[in-house]
Amino acid sequence: MAEEVREEVQETQPEEGGLPPLPKKLEKMTIKELRELALQIPEITGVHGMNKEELISALKKVYGIEEAPRRVGGSMRELKAKIKKFRELAEKAKAEKDWERYERYRRLASRFKKRTRKLARAAA
Repeated sequence: MAEEVREEVQETQPEEGGLPPLPKKLEKMTIKELRELALQIPEITGVHGMNKEELISALKKVYGIEEAPRRVGGSMRELKAKIKKFRELAEKAKAEKDWERYERYRRLASRFKKRTRKLARAAA
């Protein structure tokens, strides 16, 4: 039993100077499989902090696979970072009693929030 496990592990280890073989298309792989594959490649760091889309992108870069152009609007992480930034700016403007800037930043945050909902619907 232990010998079988060792044999499987040896098959998935990368060859010297080469990359581990891809068992199937990256998009079809689960996030666990993608992480295991990425952990074998020293060029990719921060594997456990990445989501599936980021892992696929990093692996495609290493393997030299051309990536299709990304959707307009960015990723959910980027949108949420923008929402957070605009909410902070709105609170700062509110504290300074600059109601014009407050309203502008509040509307921008709301607009980006709507984009996250749209992106979530498109992904589902």
